[in-house]
Amino acid sequence: MIFFGLAAAIILSLAVNVVEGIATGDNIMQMFLSSINTGIIALAVFELALVIDKEYSGHEEETDAVVSLRRTIPRFIGTVCVALSLEGLIMVIKYSQLDLAGNLYYPVAIICSTALLLTSLSIFLFLTRDKA
Repeated sequence: MIFFGLAAAIILSLAVNVVEGIATGDNIMQMFLSSINTGIIALAVFELALVIDKEYSGHEEETDAVVSLRRTIPRFIGTVCVALSLEGLIMVIKYSQLDLAGNLYYPVAIICSTALLLTSLSIFLFLTRDKA
């Protein structure tokens, strides 16, 4: 319940920032990129809330922990990977607009870590697959 509230608060903050940015006439591109960042964070927090709620709701008949993990982990890791990929791409766009090509190591590191996370997820799913 706490994470659902946190996701709602982040969305509310996003809406307030957009309205303030439009009212004050801030840079539209910067506001747009910041809004995407905040929206991605809200989505990741909401997905985490769904996973935690499903895991601890008590309505689960499944007692096998591996089966439960195989069902919940890919959704959460997928959301995190999308968030990290978009964050890296937004940083590339931002740094290219500001002529900070020397700082492109950071978004490249984020995108590479996303690839490593997806590879680790695929190895986990491969090693825990059903043998039937």
